Amino acid sequence: MSSASSSTPSGTPSGGPAVVRDRDSEGRARNARPRDGLGRPLPYGADGVPRQPEGVVRTPRETVAEAQALLDAGRPFHAHEVFEDAWKSGPRAERTLWRGLAQLAVGLTHAARGNATGGARLLRRGAGAVEEWAADTGERTPYGMDLPGLLVWARELADAVESGAAGVVDPAERAPRLRGEA
Repeated sequence: MSSASSSTPSGTPSGGPAVVRDRDSEGRARNARPRDGLGRPLPYGADGVPRQPEGVVRTPRETVAEAQALLDAGRPFHAHEVFEDAWKSGPRAERTLWRGLAQLAVGLTHAARGNATGGARLLRRGAGAVEEWAADTGERTPYGMDLPGLLVWARELADAVESGAAGVVDPAERAPRLRGEA
């Protein structure tokens, strides 16, 4: 998010009270509300965790390292934003991989928030995208990532979350090892 965000009021169609939308310096809608470690909005003025900057172009290895650090810190929502940057800025041939990794991080986010249905669904969807990309390319260890191990992690966690066996998911404790057991 741009540090130059501002609030621009816009009236409601019914003539009701004006709705204030947070906007960046280019006029795009942005939500400047503080967020907790799982990306949930907090009331304005509350202490939140630092936001993950959007639109950062990183090398694939930088993406993996930064996402892993965020996952290890229990911040999968923020890791998803790092993967999303790679998905949007990377080569077209890798978009399915990065999109799948972003979905895995969001699946862990939902599981940690207590949304078992959404968590399991996104973990499986992300695993499917990563698996599709690996099958299409024949690559199992892009940028040092252990895709087979990641797929096992995602499907096992999805099953545990869906069955209720996972209980309340601690995102740092259940974070995937992108590069395998190191």
